[in-house]
Amino acid sequence: MSEMLERILSDENIKTAYKRVYANKGAGGVDGVTVQELEEYMQKNWNCIKEQIRKRTYKPQPVKRVEIPKPNGGVRKLGIPTVIDRVIEQAITQILTPIFEPLFSDYSYGFRPNRKCEQAIVKLLEYFNDGYLWVVDIDLEKFFDNVPQDKLMSYVGRVIHDGDTESLIRKYLKAGVMENGKYKSTDIGTPQGGNLSPVLSNIMLNELDKELESRGQHFTRYADDVVIVVKSKAAATRVMYSITKWIEKELGLKVNATKTKITPPSKLKYLGFGFWKDKSE
Repeated sequence: MSEMLERILSDENIKTAYKRVYANKGAGGVDGVTVQELEEYMQKNWNCIKEQIRKRTYKPQPVKRVEIPKPNGGVRKLGIPTVIDRVIEQAITQILTPIFEPLFSDYSYGFRPNRKCEQAIVKLLEYFNDGYLWVVDIDLEKFFDNVPQDKLMSYVGRVIHDGDTESLIRKYLKAGVMENGKYKSTDIGTPQGGNLSPVLSNIMLNELDKELESRGQHFTRYADDVVIVVKSKAAATRVMYSITKWIEKELGLKVNATKTKITPPSKLKYLGFGFWKDKSE
């Protein structure tokens, strides 16, 4: 078995993962095991599960689909993995994060250690103060539901070169969902709500960050919220069309044409913040 998988399954790493899952509380998954019952469940079953993971025979349970109402109408679909799968996903995340973190862009702020949305807002204000006053607000349509899994796994594999770990991650992507008691397979997407999703979404969208950097663009990204700032409306139009084409062709993601827009800062709503200019200056 690979050295990386051994690190994921090491007692110390699993213990840390267990503590994180326990501290985050949250509802139980499809097997009905609660966070409070997790310790006892692991005492009984962990050795057996660990062996199955080593032999590549472990099968994660489907996630439980719940719908959370969005403030602006519509719903956000979350997938709740079982508590034991949350521990395993968290254990994988703890090993992947330090490997990928140095490769990520300085302009991405979501789901990363020591980074938060306020930093993205401060960066954006710096751009505005430097005269970049046309905003291209990119909306990735149902990003988490539409991630092409093969493409994502090729980006993961390019860095970790580890068949055992890649196989385990792929199983989590393919675990499926239970919706109203019915099983649905998941051949695209990465389940929103799982502990692995944040790092996987950053691995996928880091490709976009690198493309924007190579084009010399000024941007900030928080998870799948991307804004690019330029100095003229004509440049904004050019950037919007060319980057939309690039995202759809290279990443296989959908850009929502009705929600993607060019806007002045005063009309932008980003990460819950609005912007205004003090006219008296």
